[in-house]
Amino acid sequence: MAANPSPQPTALTLHQSSRVLEVGFDDGQVFRIPFELMRVYSPSAEVQGHGPGQETLQTGKRDVGISQLEVVGHYAVQPTFTDGHDTGIFAWGYLYKLGAEQDELWQRYEQRLADAGVSRDASMQPKAGGGCASH
Repeated sequence: MAANPSPQPTALTLHQSSRVLEVGFDDGQVFRIPFELMRVYSPSAEVQGHGPGQETLQTGKRDVGISQLEVVGHYAVQPTFTDGHDTGIFAWGYLYKLGAEQDELWQRYEQRLADAGVSRDASMQPKAGGGCASH
C-alpha cells in the first residue's frame, strides 16, 4: 500500500487585519497561522542558516504583515513580508507543520527569546563587527 501523500491546500486566505494566513487542507484541517510565526520560522537561509545551530533569532516581528503572496508551482507559496523579507518558500507540508505545531513552535520561540534576554518586540541589532551602520 502506498503512503498517503501529504495534505494539499484547498483554500488560502490572507486576513490582513488579524495578520493571519488561513489555510484549508484537503484532509479537513483549517489552520490560522499568524504572520509573525511565519516570519520567525521562515524556511529561508537568512533565518534558518545553512545547517543545524545556524538559525538567526528573529525579533521585532509582532506587527509584520504580508504584502504579497505568490504561489510557487504546485507545491508552495512565497510571501513578501512588510519588513522586506521575501526569500522564504513555504511548501504545503511546512505550512501544515506550522499550523499543526504552532503551540509548540510559539513555546520554543519564546524560550529562545528568554535565553537570549530579548523580547518579541526588540528591534533586530546587527551582529558585532558586521551589519549595516546606516540603520
